[in-house]
Amino acid sequence: MANKALHQDQQPTLRLVPRPADTNASGDIFGGWIMSHVDIAGSIVASRRARGRIATVAVNAFQFKKPVFVNDVVSFYAKVTRTGNTSITVDVTVYAERGARADNPGECVKVTEATLTYVAIDKNRQKRPVPPE
Repeated sequence: MANKALHQDQQPTLRLVPRPADTNASGDIFGGWIMSHVDIAGSIVASRRARGRIATVAVNAFQFKKPVFVNDVVSFYAKVTRTGNTSITVDVTVYAERGARADNPGECVKVTEATLTYVAIDKNRQKRPVPPE
């Protein structure tokens, strides 16, 4: 598969296929759909690193590089890049596999890059320290 060549050492954190209901007025996948799934992918690795509940506190960077289309196979790769006392910074890279079929993987293109910061929180939604690795 094309994604394996790009990330041989990493499985996607999240993989989805957008549907027609996810499009904007131009017929491309709505940027907000991508943003929400970037946050979900980032939160998966952040909550694992925090060993518990986290909250999104910042979108540090977000760049749309190419459009996403209906029926693309969209893969979200997330990795922790920094851990502070209570915060966790995550980079998310998104690829779209175009026109994939069972007998022929499609072209794979990078469509989005983002950096988000999460904070570890306790049951009272107060900041708490991120445990050591």
